[in-house]
Amino acid sequence: MNNTRSLFALISLIFLFLLSFNGASLRIPSLSPPQKLAGDPFYSPESRFYNPHLRKSPTSENSPEKLAGDPFYSPESPFYNPILRKSLSYHIESENSPENRNKKLLKMLSGFGSSRRDDFPARVNEFFHKKNETSSCKIRFFMTWISSSNSFNKRSIQSIESVFKSHPNACLLIISNSLDSIKGRQILQPFVEKRFRVTSIAPDFSYLFKNTMAESWFSKLIRGQVQAGNVPLGQNLSNLVRLCLLYKYGGVYIDADVIVLNRFDKVKNAIGAQTIDPNSKKWTRLNNAVMVFDKMHPLVYKFIEEFALTFNGNKWGHNGPFMVSRVVSRLQGRPGYKFTVLPPPAFYPVSWVNVRALFRGPKNETDLRWSTGVFEQIRNHSYTLHLWNKQSRGFRVEQGSVVSKIFLDTCVFCNASRTNSTI
Repeated sequence: MNNTRSLFALISLIFLFLLSFNGASLRIPSLSPPQKLAGDPFYSPESRFYNPHLRKSPTSENSPEKLAGDPFYSPESPFYNPILRKSLSYHIESENSPENRNKKLLKMLSGFGSSRRDDFPARVNEFFHKKNETSSCKIRFFMTWISSSNSFNKRSIQSIESVFKSHPNACLLIISNSLDSIKGRQILQPFVEKRFRVTSIAPDFSYLFKNTMAESWFSKLIRGQVQAGNVPLGQNLSNLVRLCLLYKYGGVYIDADVIVLNRFDKVKNAIGAQTIDPNSKKWTRLNNAVMVFDKMHPLVYKFIEEFALTFNGNKWGHNGPFMVSRVVSRLQGRPGYKFTVLPPPAFYPVSWVNVRALFRGPKNETDLRWSTGVFEQIRNHSYTLHLWNKQSRGFRVEQGSVVSKIFLDTCVFCNASRTNSTI
């Protein structure tokens, strides 16, 4: 009898604990239903590569991507438990919290670049107009790198290789503090030895932001009049720097997890749709991982203006993909803004939800036909492939996978050992 009472007491305590845990949850975000995105070979029922088991992510700006697919959160999951609810309101302040990391970065930025303000434009100008070079700079590519030089891994190097495989006469400027160093020059040296035009230069924000709305925004940020928020400030600065680079110099911006597949010669003043409505065929969301614009293009100026006026450091994507989507939705078709919104297959042929399939090697003849077909479709009809590093950084590149074929097809320093490895 005592054992029975003890058991019931224990169950009661557990039940009360779960109820109290449930009651402590203050705010539950509502996830919008998955949207069907045309242009993705894994999702469109019209595609021969269609896989009904690969579902799409929510595209609402207020829907945090980290909740999508959580087996304890999704009601469709066999592991779903309505008692174990999420709470985004609970926060523990620590030295490693995003807010504290942003504060440290702000402290560093307050005196950053004061001794190098005349250095940055001179170095960029010298790089783009270098004398006695056998190859001229036919097209300008830009990247930003906000992490350490040690984290600039093989996948990022593959991105650089793909630029020069398709554009051997291009110039690639990487804006980065960590790569503008001895270690950074060592990383890029193999490209330089092959006479490719690539360099890394630390940014001078005062110069890059000058004569745009970014200038006053950055000044307020340094003075503490703009809240950096809990999204990594480096990520938001990268969103802004890429815009200012395109506005001041003109060219092609790509993220460091983007593989270039085909030449950009005929692409002019364009941004890519990440998703489109399957019925209306109209875009529903753009992305800023790949952009092509002329110097001082008015749309890019509006992007910078929107960033400065509507900055929110607490919403992922608000100052990046959602920001360019807001501006284009207002200005598309208006006189004075000549640009093109390219469909998803151009820059983003596979969504971040489905990118895992590209890393898997074929296990049988059916898989082999599928991977070969997808590879040919992407290789022949896309300018770039976005690898969505946030989701795929730990994926192994298996032998015979779509990604392994693309890497081997776009490499400059080709090495078969890149397959069956995490890069």
